[in-house]
Amino acid sequence: MKCSASCPPHSTTRQVAIIGGGPAGLMAAETLGRAGMQVDVYDAMPSMGRKLLQAGVGGLNITHSEPYDSFCSRYGDRQPQLQACLDRLPPNALRAWVHELGVDTFVGSSGRVFPIQMKAAPLLRAWLHRLRSIGVRLHVRHRWLGWDAKGALRLVNPGSEILIKPDATVLAPGGASWPQLGSDGAWAPLLQAREIEIAPLQSANCGFEVAWSPHLREKFAGAPLKSVALTFTDAHGHTETRKGELVLSAHGVEGSLIYAFSKRLREQLNAYGSATFTLDLAPGREAKRILTEISHPRGSRSLSSHLQSRVGMTGVKTALLHEVLSQEQFADPATLTATIKALPVTVHATRPIAEAISTAGGVRFSNLDQNLMLTTLPGVFVAGECIDWEAPTGGYLLNACFATGLCAGLGVLDWLNRR
Repeated sequence: MKCSASCPPHSTTRQVAIIGGGPAGLMAAETLGRAGMQVDVYDAMPSMGRKLLQAGVGGLNITHSEPYDSFCSRYGDRQPQLQACLDRLPPNALRAWVHELGVDTFVGSSGRVFPIQMKAAPLLRAWLHRLRSIGVRLHVRHRWLGWDAKGALRLVNPGSEILIKPDATVLAPGGASWPQLGSDGAWAPLLQAREIEIAPLQSANCGFEVAWSPHLREKFAGAPLKSVALTFTDAHGHTETRKGELVLSAHGVEGSLIYAFSKRLREQLNAYGSATFTLDLAPGREAKRILTEISHPRGSRSLSSHLQSRVGMTGVKTALLHEVLSQEQFADPATLTATIKALPVTVHATRPIAEAISTAGGVRFSNLDQNLMLTTLPGVFVAGECIDWEAPTGGYLLNACFATGLCAGLGVLDWLNRR
C-alpha cells in the first residue's frame, strides 16, 4: 500500500484492503489473513461490527436449521447466483465456525440458530481478538471516498485524507439501512461513477404503511397481533398463507410475519401503487364454527363482549374488525365471520430505507465474475449486503453475508495466485 503510515516499508507481502468492518468484510479479512496476506480493514464508524451488535439486541439469529434445500430456496431468484457461496459456508459450517470462537449455539423452537448467550458482543469480541492475532489490522473512523485519478483508494479519517494502492480490494460497506450504524449507501454513487450498474436500493424486511384511523393509531400503536395467518397473492398469481405474528405501528404494520412477505409486497407496490393481503384472526377455528358461535343469543351483552366470550376476539383484533366494517356489517354474523377469517389490509408504501432491517438492490451480479470480482475493475471484489440480493429474517441474511465474505476472500486469493 502507499501513503499509509502503518504500512511496512518495502514489504513483499501481498496487501489487501477491505472496506467495511461488518460480517462480510471481517470474514473476508479472516480468510485472507489466514492465507498470509497483510490485511487492513477500514470502517467509517468508531468501532467494528456495529450493525452486527444491533442485530443481537433481540437475540443474534446467526442462521437457520431447516433442511439445506429449503434454506437455499429462501434467497428466491438470487439463489442461483448465491449457491456457490452458500455451499462454501452452509449453516452447519457457519455454526462450527462460531463454535471455534468459543461461542456455543442452540436451535430455537422456530428452527432459528442463536448463540447460547443470545447477544452478538461475545462473538464479536472473540472474533476481533482472533483477527488481530493473525495480523489483521483494524482501522476505525476511516471513510472510503472512492478512487483517485491513478486508481488509489481515497480514505478520510479525522486527521487527514490518505491514499492507498493495495494489491486487491474487497468492498463490503453494507447496504443502506440503519445509516447511523454505518450502512448509509454512500458507496453506490462511487461505484456508479466507475460505470458499475447498481440496482436501486430499496427497503427490505421492513414495515409498510397503512391508512389507519386516528383511533387505531392512538390506542393500539405498538400492539402485537398474535396467532394470525397472513395470505397474499403476488403479481405472478402465487398465493401463500403463513401463520405468525406481526405488530401494528402508528404508520402501519411490521414484524416477522410481514418481513416474510416484504419482497412480494414491495414488488406489488412498485407495480400497482398498493398491495392488499388478508389476515385470518382465528386460524385455528373453522368459519362454520365461528358463525355458529357468533349467532348464539347474546342477551344483554354488547357485541364486543359476545365476541370475546364466544370467539376469543379481544383488544386489537376487535379494533381491526371495526376498522374495516360498518356498524351494520359488524352486526351481521355472516359478514363478521367472513372478515374474521379474511380481514383485508391494504398497504400503500414501504417505510423509509433507514428504518428497514436490510436492503434490496445493490451491485448487479452481471457486473461480477464467479469469484465476486468486478469484471471492469480487476482486483476489486464485493461482498455482503451491497450486492443485489435479499432474504427474509431468520438467519438467512447473516449466513449469506458471512458466505459472500468468505467467497470474496477466496476470490482474492485465486486472483492473486493466478497473477
